[in-house]
Order: sequence, then structure tokens, then C-alpha cells
Amino acid sequence: MTAAQGTTHPATLDDVKGWFFAVDRHLFVWFLEQQKQRGTTGNLIEMGAYLGRSAILLGDYVREEETFTICDLFDSDAPDAANSGEMAASYRKTLTRDAFDGNYLAFHDELPDVIQAPTFVLADGRVEPKSARFVHIDASHLYEHVIGDIAVARDALTPDGVVVLDDYRSEHTPGVSAAVWEAVATMDLRPIAVSFNKFYGTWGDPEQYQDQLKADLSADPHMRVYQEDVRGRRLLRVRSMPGLQPPEFRHSRYYDEIRAQQAEAARLHARSSAARSIRAKRLAKDLLPPVATRAIRKAMQERRA
Repeated sequence: MTAAQGTTHPATLDDVKGWFFAVDRHLFVWFLEQQKQRGTTGNLIEMGAYLGRSAILLGDYVREEETFTICDLFDSDAPDAANSGEMAASYRKTLTRDAFDGNYLAFHDELPDVIQAPTFVLADGRVEPKSARFVHIDASHLYEHVIGDIAVARDALTPDGVVVLDDYRSEHTPGVSAAVWEAVATMDLRPIAVSFNKFYGTWGDPEQYQDQLKADLSADPHMRVYQEDVRGRRLLRVRSMPGLQPPEFRHSRYYDEIRAQQAEAARLHARSSAARSIRAKRLAKDLLPPVATRAIRKAMQERRA
């Protein structure tokens, strides 16, 4: 079904609902472009996709010989009461597999390898060990689930692969914070950088990225990069400044159709507004006494003069 037939499709990436902000879109593109330039190969994994905003961007970086695996419950039942309560509070009825598929296919010809299940199923051989170069974790906010997702990422990533964790510092997601910093302290996860929302790390050498990342982002007047020390290791803290725009991303296949519909709707609205204004003036003329009508007409003529 097309947009003209009533289904809502995104015209741009910004039309896809989600919490994938400009600074992190820049960071995703930077890491993925670095891997492309260096010839780094490997699969991509996303645990927790919501309606597809970050998945759509990641899909542009999947090479022909690579796979892109997405694992999300979508509208399936949660495996436990705590997870079920979390989903009901955070997503209600907005998160559906059909909505994700429709959004993704608006930008790509084929869906990735979608596993509609709890993310812990990935620990059962669903992803090949040491085969991934980029893993994005944005599923459950519960500590027990997140620490398991981190373990999956550690086993799946190549030595120099990058893992990104969402909501590592929000007041409503203390379980994510606990899992992330526990992994840094006990699982040898090494921080590369953090933004307001996301943690970027590796089980390889973070310094292979940090110098170039700091140099590239510092050249952008709408971004600030600060250097911190965490347990004897360097960490870059990236902040967006007012005016930062997300990196450019191509339009969806429905862009021209949707923009034409919007233009037609605006034209009809303007025409309707003009018609209502004319009717209002005629009604006023019919209802007002002649003296008042002449006074109004004279005032309008003087204003034009």
C-alpha cells in the first residue's frame, strides 16, 4: 500500500520516530566511515530497533558479503514480568513489527535478518563468534538483560569492533549504567567516547580511534570534545552545541509522492482559507448597516493609499 492509499510512510529519516539524536548520528557515521576507509570487514548487529531510525542508517553500511542482524521483541510478549512492565511503560502500542518493516523498506529494498525474540537468544549461536564489526545495544534497560547483551557483543565482535550502548547515564535507566560500568571494570570493555545518550567502546585498542575522532569532531564548530581519564584510560566526551544538524541522509522512496501530497494539501488549505475570507466579507457587508459598510470601505481605501 502506498502513501496515497492511506498508509503513512516516512519521507526522510527524521520522519521515523525514535531517539537517535544528531550528535549520535554523526558519531555512527564517523565510526562506520572509518571502518569503510580502513577496509574493516564484519557483520552489523542491532539489539533493540524500535521503529528503525538507527537501523535504516546502519543498513546503508552493510556490504554485499556481510549480514545485518536485528533482534527485537517488537509486539511479541516479553519473557518475564519485569520486561513486560518496562515495555508497557515505554512503548505501549507504538512498537510493532509491521511499523518497523514499513519504515525500513521505505529506504531499502530488503529487510535485514530480523529475529523477533528477546535478545538473549543471540547467545545461543544465532550470531557467529568474532564476526561483527559494529554492535548497537538499545533493547531492555534492565541490568540483567543489558549485561547479557554486552556479553553477546563481546563474543560477537572482532578484536577491533565497536559496541555502542544507549541510555548509559539516564536517571530512568540505572540498570544500563550499572551494566556498562561493570563491563568496563570487570569485562575489559574499553571506552572510546561518550555522548549525552550513548557509550562507544571496544575490546580492542580505543586509541586507534580517539586521536582521529578528536581531530575530526573538533573541526566542527557545533561540536565540543573533552578528554577525561577513567581508570587510567582516556575517554572522549562529545557534546553537541546549538545549531548542530544531523548528517545528510538520502530521502525515502516515497519522498516525491509525499511532498507532492503536502504541497497539494497546502494549496487546498490556502484556497479554502481565501474562500472563507471572501464569504466572511460578504456576510459582513450584508449584515452591517450601510453607514458602517461605507466607513469600513473608506478606511480600507485610505490604508491602500
